[in-house]
Amino acid sequence: MTSVACSVCGAPAPAAFHASDRNRRLSEESFTYHQCTRCRTLQVVPVPVDLHRYYPAEYYPIPQDRAALLAAAASDRYKLEIVRRFVSGGRLVEIGPAIGGFAAVMQQAGYETSAIEMDAECCRFLRLVLQIPVRETNDPIAALAADGPFDVVAMWHVIEHLPNPLEVLGAAASALAPGGIIALAAPNPDAFQFRLFGSRWTHLDAPRHLRLIPFSALAEAGRDLGLEVVLMTTQDPGTLGWNVFGWRESLAGFVRGRYSRSALRLVGSIVARLMASVDQRGLDGSTYTLVLRKPHP
Repeated sequence: MTSVACSVCGAPAPAAFHASDRNRRLSEESFTYHQCTRCRTLQVVPVPVDLHRYYPAEYYPIPQDRAALLAAAASDRYKLEIVRRFVSGGRLVEIGPAIGGFAAVMQQAGYETSAIEMDAECCRFLRLVLQIPVRETNDPIAALAADGPFDVVAMWHVIEHLPNPLEVLGAAASALAPGGIIALAAPNPDAFQFRLFGSRWTHLDAPRHLRLIPFSALAEAGRDLGLEVVLMTTQDPGTLGWNVFGWRESLAGFVRGRYSRSALRLVGSIVARLMASVDQRGLDGSTYTLVLRKPHP
């Protein structure tokens, strides 16, 4: 198979490169990424039929209690400030919250918070420990339709894992109240690091990241749904942290030995400081944050 139709815009997407699971090394299988000739979206073709195997039980480490979660979720608080810029309160749902760091921060800040999550252990923690209502399902489209409208739909580093990202985006747009927002973050296939590392870039995360969609393509999809682009940045604190992670883990991925990987992570931390001005240039960061708003009638 040399070319497929892009799942985002429909244009031809020829095979671009092969990648393996360098982050978790759960198999030696090679996965083919195709890149769209129009919107530049990267997508895995075919999607592994046993994709669940690449999400082992330890993928979501469950905290001991709420206090431990909130302590670990300190890095999520910048997301609260992003949301508050556009929506000061109301009903919020997070798709794919995992153990619920952001959801707990938003609940603590007074938002009426709920979640849509498919992992059973995460759902149990959200429901019993955090007291956050959660729909345990792998069908966010049905869940959004059943529980809306919402003032905020959040998808932090989720859309790249979805087999049907534009359909979920459309369902989120339909579930928004007027003035409501979709807040999301995702890996940036236009990143400087991707241009440098290619198939060895840690944020490719084959095969778990099924699609890496450029922010411009998602913004265009949002506009087609009648949404306004009110924020598009690679300068947020989350991206700055992912920039450092990208250097450390991409370099560590070149070797297998425990001590060799540790040494290259140290080198990566030094390189990240040296390359910070490059990562922060324009929209070259490793990830991006996008906020789409539904206008009032």
